[in-house]
Amino acid sequence: MSELYSLIRSLPTEQRNPNTATIDEMSIEEALNAMNVEDKTVAFAVEKEIPYIKKAIEKVVTSFRNGGRLLYVGAGTSGRLGIVDASECPPTFGSDPMMVQGIIAGGTSAIFQAVEGAEDSFELGQLAMIDLNVTHNDTICGIAASGRTPFVLGALEEASSRGATTIFITTSTREAIAPLGMTLDVIIAPYVGPEVVAGSTRLKSGTAQKMVLNMLTTISMIQIGKTYGNVMVDLQLSNQKLIERAKNILVTLGGVSYDEAGNYLTSANNHVKTALVMILANVDAATASGALTASQGKIKVAISQLQLTK
Repeated sequence: MSELYSLIRSLPTEQRNPNTATIDEMSIEEALNAMNVEDKTVAFAVEKEIPYIKKAIEKVVTSFRNGGRLLYVGAGTSGRLGIVDASECPPTFGSDPMMVQGIIAGGTSAIFQAVEGAEDSFELGQLAMIDLNVTHNDTICGIAASGRTPFVLGALEEASSRGATTIFITTSTREAIAPLGMTLDVIIAPYVGPEVVAGSTRLKSGTAQKMVLNMLTTISMIQIGKTYGNVMVDLQLSNQKLIERAKNILVTLGGVSYDEAGNYLTSANNHVKTALVMILANVDAATASGALTASQGKIKVAISQLQLTK
């Protein structure tokens, strides 16, 4: 009996779920209800990990403020989820595409079709970190439902040796991770239990991972001033929809007309945050931009500082 076989047999996600043991005999509606019941448990599993997610976000914010990056590393579903979350950051928060990146075992082709065996190479994970010139300013977030994916472990080990912050997201348990003897700054381990279909970690495990990734980037971006209240105001105006959304933000938050919103955007070189500070603090573009720089991008702080100087 191989060590890998014993490992797979012991993983929570590989166990047969008694609640769906007869799912192949259920009607479509019964099967849907069974899946829905299982999915409802995921949010509670993630909730228990909030103290660890908080710690991880503090690390990510520190990296961002020091000019570092958040790099997701995963294989299969986990890798694809990292790429999805990373790719949504620039259009949502106006961040540099290099700021949050997703790395998947097997490379770009593995995004669309499984690359067999790609996840089994510890050395390729290390090489990915070398190629990206990971430094102490970066945060590397490994994602692996099993907690044992060699590609991910290799990346985390190399990142740690370079002084980078290391975060590990798994739906295994901390007890199962401990024997690996890895140096990790934060472990986030929502326990979702057996999957609806045994071993299919694209289900509850994937949902839990996506929820955690949503939290990591969203709250980190908020912390560095990418929103005004709960409105995303640092978007890149890369298409007509986003241009109209930007005008609506200025109309709604600044109380100006549609035409005035367009004029402010033009004066601010299509930078929504600058335009909003111009409106709310009644200053020109250069003054608004300078105040945003001084406040580390936080609009409310920038406005408050401008009001103090008047």
